[in-house]
Amino acid sequence: MSGDWLDIGGRVCVVTGAGGGIGRSIAESLAEAGGRVVVLDRDLRTGEETAAQIRSKGGEAVALECDITDGESVGRARKATEEAFGRCTVLVNNAALIRNGPLSELSLADWNAVINVNLTGFFVCSQIFGRSMLENGGGSIIHVASLSGSYPQPTSGAYSVSKAGVLMLSKNLALEWGEKGVRSNVVSPAMVLTPMSEVIYKDPVVKAKREGVVPVRRIGKPQDIADAICFLASDRASYVSGQEILVDGGWSTAILAMVPRPGFDQPKKD
Repeated sequence: MSGDWLDIGGRVCVVTGAGGGIGRSIAESLAEAGGRVVVLDRDLRTGEETAAQIRSKGGEAVALECDITDGESVGRARKATEEAFGRCTVLVNNAALIRNGPLSELSLADWNAVINVNLTGFFVCSQIFGRSMLENGGGSIIHVASLSGSYPQPTSGAYSVSKAGVLMLSKNLALEWGEKGVRSNVVSPAMVLTPMSEVIYKDPVVKAKREGVVPVRRIGKPQDIADAICFLASDRASYVSGQEILVDGGWSTAILAMVPRPGFDQPKKD
């Protein structure tokens, strides 16, 4: 990936939930493209690990402990960001939470916890760091949602609802702040292999079945998501706003192919 082509050099990039998994890959990729990265995470230890990894490769990064559901905590993070690097010009809302369970049995506490992190937290960060962008003449906000924001994922509590809300939050931000130079977009992954999801793929049968429904025939990697985000953060996407990029290997295009159609079905190859 060419930092010159992406033109992110020197931009102050704030990434939430960057202590591991997809968030860490996003932070590292933005740094490789020349960004000055602020790693936000509730777990300062893992955040420091990400920042140290970036610095070991010659990049610029600081780690800050932050609870994105707490406006005061995010406000402190904004102040610390400006003291370290200057005003935020790229915000990646990535932190996420899931509390599984059928809606018939889901507790209000679990519902609220997921909505607070996955939706309200995105709003809080967008508002507080977005003010830096509005004051500075522009910027790019990228929200990590999920394919389950458009396709309901059963027994996953409020997860799909929260991600659907992110899609509309992004469009609202794009509409209200576009004339002030702030773009807002969504990247929606599907079936990405991370430390959190790797337990699913330890069963080779499950892994093969999942790969079989993806047209490109592989499970996604955190880098796949990071690459899309680097594009949206750059001037190469200067006319892209209010949009959603599905990073799913084509899975969302394959739904009708899963429905039996006698006379139209392609014979399976041996």
